[in-house]
Amino acid sequence: MKIDTKKVVLILAEQGLTKTALAERSGMSRQNISTILGRGTCEPATAGKLAKGLGVSVAEITKEE
Repeated sequence: MKIDTKKVVLILAEQGLTKTALAERSGMSRQNISTILGRGTCEPATAGKLAKGLGVSVAEITKEE
């Protein structure tokens, strides 16, 4: 899935979260978060974890392919 990295970074800023805090909330490593944001893609299940950690729906952080 394509991740809208700008939206993710914006949500992090709005919530005052770091990538490390997001990693803890989503059950992933900080390195994995950085890789996803750098690449802009991930598996659907990973997008679900990322969205859950941010407290948003998957649709809010993904782009149309």
